[in-house]
Amino acid sequence: MKSCVVLFSGGLDSTTALVWALDKYDDVRALTFDYGQRHRVEIALARKAASRLGVPHAVLNVDLRPIGGSALTDPAVPLPRPPRRPASRPGPPATYVPFRNGIFLALAAAWAEARGVGDLVCGFHVADSPDYPDTTKDFVKAMEKAIRAGTRASLGGPAPRILAPLLDLDKPDIIRLGLGFGADYSHAVSCYAGAERPCGVCSSCRFRAKAWKAVGREDPLIARLRKEGPR
Repeated sequence: MKSCVVLFSGGLDSTTALVWALDKYDDVRALTFDYGQRHRVEIALARKAASRLGVPHAVLNVDLRPIGGSALTDPAVPLPRPPRRPASRPGPPATYVPFRNGIFLALAAAWAEARGVGDLVCGFHVADSPDYPDTTKDFVKAMEKAIRAGTRASLGGPAPRILAPLLDLDKPDIIRLGLGFGADYSHAVSCYAGAERPCGVCSSCRFRAKAWKAVGREDPLIARLRKEGPR
């Protein structure tokens, strides 16, 4: 039986990764991280989305707030409002959480090994985060090598893979891929500001709105909120 765990924030990208995995694997689990993020509403909605798909779902608590250095975990760091950071500013944007994806993959690998789950599936891509160092092909390959060296795989056990099926896609194509698998994006939140209803001005909201416009469809989250209101 082919098994995997999907790193599932509940946003557009990880929702697409989850429905992709359901098409490819016999046994799919979803793993969400409560890391002290400003947009904590995503945790409850990720739980609801996994339940609607009938996917076993777990939440791991790992508080990254003491590390600091990110607008997503430190309220003293303001959220960037333009869609892209100024070109003159060196380094990743303020929404980068230092080595977050490395931490998540390490924890997911340990969680999966303890349960006999094979692969790790993530929704990483670089279309709307070109300056995030932990979303690149090189990073994924390096983490896979490290995980294999530090788990039972180094002693002859099954060698886990890290699959990032969205890595080379832009946001509209990610949405199209998910829709092809029947993804329900009505509970997939993206806003960094912390509410279920998009603020419309943070970088994540702008990328999302632009993507749905390119797809030629109304954002299902907006449609649900207009009809039902927040959860």
